[in-house]
Formats: sequence, structure tokens, C-alpha cells
Amino acid sequence: MIVVVPVDPPREGLVLSSLVEQTPLSAAEAVTLYEATVIDVLRAVESSGGDLLINYRDADTLPAAVADDDAEAEVRALATDALGEFEEESGANGEGTVRFERQVGSSRAARVGNTVTHLLEQEAANSVGVLEPTAPLVGRTQIDGTAMSVRRHDVVLGPASDGRVYLAGFREPIDFTDAYAVPEVATLAARSAEAGLGVGFAPMLPTVATPAGLRSTLAMLEARRSADQPGAAATAAVVDELGLEIGDGELLERA
Repeated sequence: MIVVVPVDPPREGLVLSSLVEQTPLSAAEAVTLYEATVIDVLRAVESSGGDLLINYRDADTLPAAVADDDAEAEVRALATDALGEFEEESGANGEGTVRFERQVGSSRAARVGNTVTHLLEQEAANSVGVLEPTAPLVGRTQIDGTAMSVRRHDVVLGPASDGRVYLAGFREPIDFTDAYAVPEVATLAARSAEAGLGVGFAPMLPTVATPAGLRSTLAMLEARRSADQPGAAATAAVVDELGLEIGDGELLERA
């Protein structure tokens, strides 16, 4: 399975904006958290049996306020932080290589759809998974499990908090027009069913894209630490550095 990770350049006002609006995190701190989750997600893909394709946004698809020619370089630098020095592949991935492709499309659904459809139809990929860069708890178990499940189902969805998805695997393309309308998991499942495709589901995992997802991620990080089963090392380190915790009323607080 080709695992596509759509990555925005880590910039204030662009990444994790809902956390800035609804939690104690500043814009700069949201960027730091985003960088950490991307690192953990890329490392998870590297440890899996999937082929990593980093799908980055550039000046053509970024909002005008943050659009410039440095976006690709910023994403590449983040990939190097995650993976160290790596071999880049310009075509279909080989073992141990990383592929970079820019996103094309006027909306998130269009950009995902263009990438998935191109890989399946033009490059004859067996399957394509789209993995959110904000799901630091993902591991090779979920990635490889989805790759196996998509052999039995045409589409496999990994539900996240608030009806979102953290991972969507495709063996056949769907109509991606507005396919990520909330609730994402229900919309994607409906679009798949409309196309006559069978749908399976991966285990649920949170993302940090929303306050609810961040709270769930913090709780899981704490639980894993107590169970001596650590994971998401980069994200856990930033959470500790920022002093994030779940306080009274299930609200995010700073220690």
C-alpha cells in the first residue's frame, strides 16, 4: 500500500488553528505540536510495510496569507527531522525510499481525490492509504492492518474523534467531491456505498486536529506511559514541554 501523508508547511495560522481558538495553546505552540505529530506519523509509516508518499502543499494551494516558495523546503526539513537522511524516489516507491509530490486541487477533498485517483488509475497502485499527519498514536499495526483489510474491502476507514477519519484506504477510487464533509467517516462510507464498493473499518484512533481529539491523545499518552508501553515519542515530549493536561470539566489546561 502506498501511504500518502498530506503535510502542510508548519506555519502559524495554517496548522491546528482550531486548537489556537479553543485551547490554551498559542499559534507558535500549535506549530510545535503539529511538527511533533508529523514526525511521529512519518516514523510510523517508515516502520510499516507501506511505501511513504509525502503530499505537500505549495504556493498554488496554500492560502494567500501564508503562500510562498519555501513551503516544500519546510516540509522536506520536517521529513529529515523525522527520518534522518533518506533516499528519495521520484516514481513508484522502492523499499526504504520516500516520495514527495505536491498537492493539486482547490479543496482538501479535491487534493486527496486527485492523489488517490492518480495513483490507482494512472500508476496502477494496488491500494492507497491517506493518513492524517495529526494522528501521532498510529503505529505499524494500524497501517499494516489497513493494508491487509483493503485486500478484502474496497475501502477501509479508520474513525477518529468527532466523526473524522485518521486513515482511509482505497483499492478503488470514489467520487471525492465534498467527500470529506463532516462527519467525514459517514460521508466517505456513503460515497463508497454509492459507488458499489465494500467498506471495512480500522480501529479508532484520535487526532490532535480538534480539542476533543487532543484530549483523547493526552489520555492515551498518559495511559501508555503508566502501562510502560510508550509511543508517539515526539508528541509526548512536546506535550510534557508545554505542560498540557486534562483538568476539571475535561478541559485542557497548562500544568
